[in-house]
Amino acid sequence: QVQLVESGGGLVQAGASLRLSCAASGLTFSRYAMGWFRQAPGKEREFVATIGSNGGTTYYADSVKGRFTVSRDNAKNTVYLQMISLKPEDTAVYYCAARMWVTSREVHDYDTWGQGTQVTVSS
Repeated sequence: QVQLVESGGGLVQAGASLRLSCAASGLTFSRYAMGWFRQAPGKEREFVATIGSNGGTTYYADSVKGRFTVSRDNAKNTVYLQMISLKPEDTAVYYCAARMWVTSREVHDYDTWGQGTQVTVSS
């Protein structure tokens, strides 16, 4: 059974940092590109960052570029999202997702999703 479990969310003040983790099980993690997405209340789920199966390729949404860093540890079957200089507009439920091999910015390209972790940034 494939499972993705996010953790690390919380309530922080603007300017703070958080590191999200996503632990994967039930799949050969090193064959999967991983994505981070987020969904704010009343809005559609949007792309945040993606990383290739071996960690050599990363892409970011313009809104987080320079503030967020995606990384992975294939030995631990875990992908991370380091977030610094958080803003109130970063408030959302953050999801990790998996798809085989190739990165994508598109929600519909991912077939495995975690349950999400809430990030709330107060002003």
